[in-house]
Amino acid sequence: MAKRISGRTMQDDKRLEGPRDLAANATEVPATTIADVSQIPGIRIAHHTDEENGTGCTVIVCPAGATGGVDVRGGAPATRETDLLRPEETVDVLHSVVLSGGSAYGLAASVGVAEELERRGIGLDVQVGVVPIVSGACLFDLAFANSHVRPTAGDGASTCARALDNPPVPLPRGNVGAGCGCTVGKLGGPAFAMKAGLGTDVEQAGTLVCGAIAAVNACGNVVDPDTGEVIAGMRSQTGAGFVDECDLALSMAARMPLEAGRNGSTQPPMRTNTTISCVITNAKLSKAQATKVAQMASDAYAHAIRPTHTTNDGDTVFVMATGEVEMPVDVVGILATRALERAITDGARSAKTSHGLPGAADL
Repeated sequence: MAKRISGRTMQDDKRLEGPRDLAANATEVPATTIADVSQIPGIRIAHHTDEENGTGCTVIVCPAGATGGVDVRGGAPATRETDLLRPEETVDVLHSVVLSGGSAYGLAASVGVAEELERRGIGLDVQVGVVPIVSGACLFDLAFANSHVRPTAGDGASTCARALDNPPVPLPRGNVGAGCGCTVGKLGGPAFAMKAGLGTDVEQAGTLVCGAIAAVNACGNVVDPDTGEVIAGMRSQTGAGFVDECDLALSMAARMPLEAGRNGSTQPPMRTNTTISCVITNAKLSKAQATKVAQMASDAYAHAIRPTHTTNDGDTVFVMATGEVEMPVDVVGILATRALERAITDGARSAKTSHGLPGAADL
């Protein structure tokens, strides 16, 4: 879902009070409006989806190499090559980001992506060959359907090959890729949770483009940042409406001793959540600036997920910048945050009922 925020038009016919004068080249709408994240130049994307077993992965490739950044806010991350993206580290190129289910087992998909890129000669030239720089993050979906099936290196390699070999098409959303096993609203346990999935969004401000892909697997509820309406989350015992998980957590703490709160059966399973995402922009950024954009975009989680960044979450935001447009980093961060907010809510809205959990798309 693309929106232009140059002050002229939006798909919902709302005029934004946007920062039109923050940069001289942010005042004109690009000749080509990008309607889907898959249309961002220089980027190729594909999914591996195993709906029967409730898992999958999403592979984002920039064959020419992008500038990467990352921000990890959650307390239980499962990641690959995030330290390499720190501004002080030497390598300044990123060839792929892999978002995967399967918890830490799903990191194998990133290995397969690296091997496929190597076969195609894509990677950092190290004289004796190439080393593809592939970062990744995984979410916990082992309890959703079949805990013994996870994305493999072969799945990663084949998904990478399809991303590179096939022309770009609108990226499927919902119960696909890394969103296949996503759920939300789990503070009260799985009986009251809902299905979530993978969402996308693209925002444009003049020549600047920011797209976002989010696999939404949060402990908390997903809310519309503009209205506060719960889109998907913990259902009430009557089945009518939703429970405010923040209020529930506070009331539970008030009723029980601290130690019971840590170990009692009323608590959700530990380390079983994580919302993982990637922001893709055509901005020209340094590693430090890409890291700052990732930090700013992480605010989207707080805007759209309540509660978020808990000890049970491994929330991670990657940034891939293709380096085509000069733009102030704050402008990029603002637009990236908006795109990620809408990708998160899209991931909740587009999820269909699966394996016994209701999805908002079917309600």
